[in-house]
Amino acid sequence: MVLGPGGSGISVVAAAGALRRERGRPPSRAPLSRPGRHTLLITIDRLSPTPDLLGVFRLPGSTVAVSSGVHLLTLERLQSVEQTWSAFAGLLTAGIRDTKLNLPMLGTLAGIESAELATLPGVEEFLLLRRIRDEAVSGSWERIVVDLSGVADAFALLRAPSFLEQGIERLWPRHRRLAAATERPVLAQLAAAIDTIARDCEDIAEVLSDPHVLAGHLVVAADARGARAVAQHLALADLMGFPLRSVLVNRGVRAGEPAEVHIKDRHVVIRMVEAAAAPLDRPARLRKLAVTLAEPTGDARGSGAAQVRTVCGTGLDTIFEMSWEQRLPDPQRFDLGRSGDDLLVTVDGYRHAVRLPSVLRRCDVVEASWDGRSVRVRFAPDPAVWPRGQ
Repeated sequence: MVLGPGGSGISVVAAAGALRRERGRPPSRAPLSRPGRHTLLITIDRLSPTPDLLGVFRLPGSTVAVSSGVHLLTLERLQSVEQTWSAFAGLLTAGIRDTKLNLPMLGTLAGIESAELATLPGVEEFLLLRRIRDEAVSGSWERIVVDLSGVADAFALLRAPSFLEQGIERLWPRHRRLAAATERPVLAQLAAAIDTIARDCEDIAEVLSDPHVLAGHLVVAADARGARAVAQHLALADLMGFPLRSVLVNRGVRAGEPAEVHIKDRHVVIRMVEAAAAPLDRPARLRKLAVTLAEPTGDARGSGAAQVRTVCGTGLDTIFEMSWEQRLPDPQRFDLGRSGDDLLVTVDGYRHAVRLPSVLRRCDVVEASWDGRSVRVRFAPDPAVWPRGQ
């Protein structure tokens, strides 16, 4: 996934990276008569210049061949909503009708027209990411490059499935859905429809945080604004456990005074993208940028690599500690909260729910600290829910 501040050249870098393989890895020798085992470039910006850069037609929702080994898929939010939501709404409507029960919240959800979905937080983003997930697990592509240009806040987009799942759980928690379906068989279809959406949310969130299959690439301009963006994006990547793999400094964009970008991170590499010598209006010229997108390493980062240890004590006197490496550009803008099974962590005004391991869900937070490198949160068992004899 290629992301970064607006105007930093994300689309150009993503397209150039899709056209060029990582050094040392030969292209697939799959038959050219089918797109399988090739590279798919996905853009989700309806105004994306990518079709023009690659010299192909813009056909939203359909793959277009760019070369024998590269295809382009342009996704538009409105089209994704109109084509996909009707299926979910149909399941919900049928389930509610068959139950003959008064379920106002779910009835309202099922009755929403696709054109109204823009008002529901997370739904548009969820449907886009669902299509990307479907392409990723289809087995048709060896590599997928996702161009996140045109997205005001890429991390807000990436957390949308988790946000939507949390909303579903607030409306009708899973344990209540299962119990209701068991006690009243007429609710089984409705519960299954809700579970379909919830499972998709969980699956997408898992893919987006899996360092074995995903690598994030941050594109910034070679100026002070770009340097600031690096610090902010690294902090949010830590917070979300997003496997950021490289920072590509685009010297072809000069928005301000030149500035050096420095990173001390064993997981992240810095690569320079030099200014193009000619207009980037065809694949051959994009290839000359020599952009390579580092592949996933399998190394988890940030909250995705959180560790839990027993500090001291036994039984109700046990003290547990959960920790992960976390950058804080501004330590004064760091905050912690708790909501059910989640630890609510705020970094620079951005809040993310970190799911707690099972042993800590029955505990209360007693202390939190940051040592300049890692966040450390200590927990003690809650006597009201801690199992007796442990």
